[in-house]
Formats: sequence, C-alpha cells, structure tokens
Amino acid sequence: MKQQSQLSKLQEVSLRNCAVSCAGEKGGVAEACPNIRRVDLSKNLLSSWDEVIHIADQLRHLEVLNLSENKLKFPSGSALTGTFSALKVLVLNQTGITWAEVLRCAVWCPGLEELYLESNNIVISERPTDVLQTVKLLDLSSNQLIDENQLYLIAHLPRLEQLILSDVGISSIHFPDAGIGCKTSMFPSLQYLVVNDNQISQWSFFNELDKLPSLRALSCLRNPLTKEDKEANMTRQLIIASIGQLKTLNKCEILPKERRTAELDYRKAFGNEWKQAGGHQDPDKNRLSEEFLRAHPRYQFLCLKYGAPEDWELKTQQPFMLKNQLLTLKIKYPDQLDQKVLEKQLPGSMTIQKVKGWLSRLLKVPVSDLLLSYESPKEPGIEIKLENDLQSLRFYSVENEDCLLVRW
Repeated sequence: MKQQSQLSKLQEVSLRNCAVSCAGEKGGVAEACPNIRRVDLSKNLLSSWDEVIHIADQLRHLEVLNLSENKLKFPSGSALTGTFSALKVLVLNQTGITWAEVLRCAVWCPGLEELYLESNNIVISERPTDVLQTVKLLDLSSNQLIDENQLYLIAHLPRLEQLILSDVGISSIHFPDAGIGCKTSMFPSLQYLVVNDNQISQWSFFNELDKLPSLRALSCLRNPLTKEDKEANMTRQLIIASIGQLKTLNKCEILPKERRTAELDYRKAFGNEWKQAGGHQDPDKNRLSEEFLRAHPRYQFLCLKYGAPEDWELKTQQPFMLKNQLLTLKIKYPDQLDQKVLEKQLPGSMTIQKVKGWLSRLLKVPVSDLLLSYESPKEPGIEIKLENDLQSLRFYSVENEDCLLVRW
C-alpha cells in the first residue's frame, strides 16, 4: 500500500531505452500513477500510435511527452481516437514522421505549446489551418529538405515565438509582402530565430530579418558569413546595424552602447557609397538609387537618427600598405590644465584599446576611466569620439598633426 501511495504522487517518469510495452490492463497506469505530467519514452520499441494513444487515455494530466527515436506508424484506413488534452510539449525527433502526420497528431493536442521535430526529413507540404495555433516553439532542425518557400506555409502561426531552423541548408529568406523599410505580416509573434549551421552567405538575409516585427533575438553561428575568425567582431557589428530591433545576438546581449557604435560605424563605412548613389546632407536633395536602398535598407533611418555623414567623415582611407606608418599626434588633456601637451608617434594600425593601455601606464589612470576623442586642424572645433576600442586610429581617419584629446 505504501508503494502504491508513492506511485500515486509521482509526476515524472523516464523509461528511455527500456523496450517498454504499453500493453496491459486498461486503466492500470491511471490507477497507479494518476498525477504523471512528464513521460520520456524515447529510444524504445514503440511502433504504433495506437500504443501512444493508450497512454494518453490514462494520463489525463500529461504535459510533456518525449517519443524520440521510436518509428511510429499510423494505422492505415482507421481513425485514432483519444486526446492529449493537457499536453504542452511533444518531442518527436528522429521518428520518421511526415508533415501530414504532424498535422494529424496536432489534432489530439489542442493546447500544444512546444513541438520538436528534429531530423525527420520533413517537407512542409501544407499550411496548418485549425491546428498548431497555440504553438510557441517549433524546432525543425536538421530537416534538410525544408526550403524558403515551405516556410511561408507556417508563417502565419499566430503565437509562434521561437523558430529553430539549424542545419536545414537554408541560404536565403524573403518577405515579398514588405517593401524596403516596411514590416512583414509573416511570423507576427516571432521573437527568437535560430539559423545556426546553414549556408547563409549574403547580407541580404539579415536585411530581410529586419522586416520581422517582433524579432528580438537571433542565433546564426557557423554560417559562411558568420564563421569565427578575425573578422567576427566586424560581422557582429554589421548584423546589429542591419536589424534595428535586435536585443540579443548569438546569446550575447546587445547593450545600447554597442548598438550605437555598430550603427555609427555602419553609417561611416558605407558613407562614400551612399554619396555616390545620390545621398545628400540635405534630405530634400536625396536621390538614392534603388540598388543602394535594397543593399542598405536601414541607411536612411540611420541618417535620420545620427545625421547624414559629413564630407570630413568620408575622407578616403589610406591604402592598406600604409597602415603601419607612424602618425605624429599631439596629446592634450582638456580637463587637466596642469598636464603638458605631448607629441607622440603612434602606428595608424594601433587600436583604441592599445592606445588607452599606453595612456593608462603613462598617466597612472585606470583604462576604464579614459575617454578618447580627436580633432583635426583641417576641421577646427569638430571633435570625433573614439568609442570603439577594437577599431584602429586609421579607421577613424586620424592623420598626421591631428590632436588626440584625453579625458578621465
């Protein structure tokens, strides 16, 4: 009796890889374990959905069910009865299930919130109409037959917040209902998108993601355009600048300072291209080409946010071979009048971080307290902040005889 009492309180059971059989006296499971909420039956010898329904009929409080790596078959020509009325999470990884069967299963799960379908060679063949309307998370990872056009069929699931598309081979995405600078009606609730391990190699992919109205987090690791290398930081900045509402990238929070730096760097990096394409400091004189707007759909917004780039900001960068030449700079301390003006030669390739390190040792001031900017004798009265520690002096167009301003 004591053992039966303990079973009646059980809420989670794992029978993974146990070759479990669901045959038995009807109602036996319900009597022994009526409060079960989580069941893991992955890697068993289940072969038919009849057996699964047998469980469902007895566990009315079941919320999480894992059936991964069971090759389940639907009986041909017969309708299954039963329902998972309380089920919220269903895991069907590596079960060989088809999309038509997924929709059939969904009828039994009216309150389903999370559905995992990894590695099933799924082809999304039809649009869910009366099913999957409550799903918040959908994992379609490692289904290599899925393409961009198939995604349109699930684009109007009203509550879908997380979509996992890792390792599906996708390289592009388009939202044809939304023009440049507009939001799409597709994926209206999507907040988190995962596209790791795909074939993304064009920046237009991220431009399109800016059209998603609710997108706040993105993971895009191990793609041709985002592979970890010495340019990883620059790639991160470009993605941040391309997707205005993004708050988290590759599980790293985007702080306001990082966004500001990324957007200013983007504005500067493509400034000459903007000008050649018909850009003008006076908005009324802007005559930007369609080609530029397609390639940089947020550029006009960044000009409104930070102001259009001035001519002095668009000074031509020095050729690569000259990057290691020394720059003769004056070092001034506007807030420390007792400090003498210093003249120093620094490599143009030296990063702001390294400049701060040198100044910290020289002045005995913590690196974190130092604020750097510079002004050019060619543009008196205009001060340029050196905010990105990972960029070089050359990146900010610092030249010979410019004045480095140091504050703390």
